[in-house]
Amino acid sequence: MTAPAEAPSTPRPPDRPAHWLPVRWRLVVASAFMLFLELALIRWTGSNIVHLSYFTNFVLLGSFLGIGLGFLRVGRTRREPYYSPITLAVLVVIILLFPVTVDRNTEGVLYWTSLSTVGPPPWLILPVIFCAAAIVLMGPAELVARCFPELPRLEAYRYDLIGSLTGIALFTGLSFMSAPPVVWGFVAAVAYAALLWPRRPLGRLLIVLPSLVVVGALAMETLTAGALWSPYYKVTNHRFDRDGVPVMDIQVNGIPHQQAIPAAKRLEWEQQYALPYERAASGKLDDVLIVGAGSGTDVAIALLKGAKRIDAVEIDPQLRGLGGDFHPDKPYEDPRVTTHVTDGRAFLERTSKKYDLILFALPDSLTLVSGASSLRLESYLFTQEAMEAAREHLKPDGAFSMYNYYRERWLVDRLALTVQTAFRHAPCVDVVTEAGQQAVITAGFTAEAQRCGMPWAGATADTPPPSGDDRPFLYLKDRTIPQIYIITLLLILIVSLLAVRVVAGPYGRMRPYGDLFLLGVGFMLLETKSVTGFALLFGTTWVVNAIVFAGVLVAVLAAVEVTRRFRTPPLPVMYGVLAAGLVLAWLVPNSWLLSLPLPLRAVAAVVVAFLPIFAANVVFAKRFADSSDGTLAFGANLLGAMVGGCLEYLALLMGYQGLLIIAALVYVGAFALLPKKAVATL
Repeated sequence: MTAPAEAPSTPRPPDRPAHWLPVRWRLVVASAFMLFLELALIRWTGSNIVHLSYFTNFVLLGSFLGIGLGFLRVGRTRREPYYSPITLAVLVVIILLFPVTVDRNTEGVLYWTSLSTVGPPPWLILPVIFCAAAIVLMGPAELVARCFPELPRLEAYRYDLIGSLTGIALFTGLSFMSAPPVVWGFVAAVAYAALLWPRRPLGRLLIVLPSLVVVGALAMETLTAGALWSPYYKVTNHRFDRDGVPVMDIQVNGIPHQQAIPAAKRLEWEQQYALPYERAASGKLDDVLIVGAGSGTDVAIALLKGAKRIDAVEIDPQLRGLGGDFHPDKPYEDPRVTTHVTDGRAFLERTSKKYDLILFALPDSLTLVSGASSLRLESYLFTQEAMEAAREHLKPDGAFSMYNYYRERWLVDRLALTVQTAFRHAPCVDVVTEAGQQAVITAGFTAEAQRCGMPWAGATADTPPPSGDDRPFLYLKDRTIPQIYIITLLLILIVSLLAVRVVAGPYGRMRPYGDLFLLGVGFMLLETKSVTGFALLFGTTWVVNAIVFAGVLVAVLAAVEVTRRFRTPPLPVMYGVLAAGLVLAWLVPNSWLLSLPLPLRAVAAVVVAFLPIFAANVVFAKRFADSSDGTLAFGANLLGAMVGGCLEYLALLMGYQGLLIIAALVYVGAFALLPKKAVATL
């Protein structure tokens, strides 16, 4: 075995005037900016265009297309990418002038909302956002790609990864501080200036004016909306009196979400909030767990009912903060209440406490986990395994209850069937109002621990089976990919093919890098499997999400460093290691990982998830180091990642474990497309 050939990686001098930043620093800054801008676009567009709360991949796929095009564009023009800040300014203005809100009165595709909107129709606004995201990201990507020819292949890739990690860290830090988008816009303005600042006044104008528009528009949004920015939502609130009663309405991403109302009035106005206490036969409330505590009304009701100790779990720190500051009953100030800002399923998996009553109180997140196709923040709360976990944390005479506006009767029956399967007896099902299917589902630890008003009629023939941890799509009635997704993904692929042809020229240029294209497809599938797996094992919180993305990049960086510094096995052997990693990931069930103590679970999960990612990226690093055209090879890999993002939606049919099968087939194809000289010992 020998180290990867470095001859094709010999740096060549730049073909433009020297930049004020040295090439390595420029590469790190440009890569950090590229990833920061991608995360900011995903986060901000979803807060104003409600469709994107459920299609986070839409902006992600546009970003990948733009990044790939940026690499393919290098060498075909000497012009600076001023189009990027200009397009960003136009996109920000369009979204602020024409936001999209959703009518929640009818059934949706994968969620409780409908596609009936106020604002531009989806067929108009979504293509605009997709194309704009691609053009915006193409600019920083082109700046990154220009650095690659000036450095050895793997050294350039190394600094690109360091920059990407820096971008994740910066965005995560701003999320931790609840920084509003105007701060994100200011970061973008500084980055554009640092990377593009020209000598000519006209060029400076093309940077300064769009940057002022972006920062100014985002500042106006922050001031006029009075929004709080949590890691998940744009949160706004309106406080008023209703018949002399203080009420706080809370909206997230422009959708009505919660109300903070005095407990006594909530019980008077809405019957469902009293039913869990009436259906629990023991009446004991020594220990109560409330998942989805939100702004505090459910906690205030439990206190009013006599709860002695309450664990209040809420995933969003801003919603919890609003409840602490403004709820009329001040429930979070009561010494009987302990707050946990975390994911409800993760809390259930970690705690050893037993409860008299466990409540799932309106846990409807209205948004997806970033980077994971169709996985909502609360998806793992409604699986059969989650209900079994809730039962395990009940006292022998305890009860579990959940309530919400379920919109569809089949959804009520599906959840009731899930509870019945987990508790091994029929639950109490109270449909309070037929309009909106406002319902309460309650089950005792045993059938004797519940007191039903009338027996549940049972599931009908067309009731979907319970959802599971591998396929946690509660709101998807049939095992299918909704038509809206299929049409959207086909249009994305058609637009991408045309864009690649226009920007990069004939497809034949990328033919030698077909295996690198497929490596990009496989990498994206493995990343999705990792994100969803860690969300189940450790929670769907933004912290876990950020750690997983950073961990994936660290695994890639480790693969690059190992390839640079040590003699690695030939590619056929590394493909064998990759195959072994995929088999291991397939054989190790999530249920076993969940049974492990938390530290051991973390170690096992990292090994299972990151072994195939590490092996796949050693393969990529060896091939990339030996490529004759680094920017073209890297661009092909990035376009493959975009296609992998489209294939993620196969999880709706096969479950997330099934993505390993798709990834394995993709890697078999990549091995088959290896150039003959690459198969030889390197």
